[in-house]
Amino acid sequence: MNHNAKSASTWEVGDWVIYRKQKRSTSPGPRAEAIHPDEHGEKYTYLVEKYWVVEDIVDGEQLKLVTKRGKRHEVPVTDPRLREPKWWEKWILAKRFKEVEEVIV
Repeated sequence: MNHNAKSASTWEVGDWVIYRKQKRSTSPGPRAEAIHPDEHGEKYTYLVEKYWVVEDIVDGEQLKLVTKRGKRHEVPVTDPRLREPKWWEKWILAKRFKEVEEVIV
């Protein structure tokens, strides 16, 4: 259970979110977490924290999120990889979130 989960009614347009996106490649970057090699060791599966902003709430069940490069993702509000940043993360990561906000304008 995701103890940081918010219900759809508590998310608002403009909220900052951290999403732990699953990725797969031959060389995980420095921010990669939970790294697992494939069976034959040619690639790795891992998680990377992404810093996105809520652009819209769709049908009260999905969040339309915007990335720093302007891509859009729809994620269920119940997705355990989605969470609100802690107060200190908002402070430390403010520049990353503000870069995304510039894309939305």
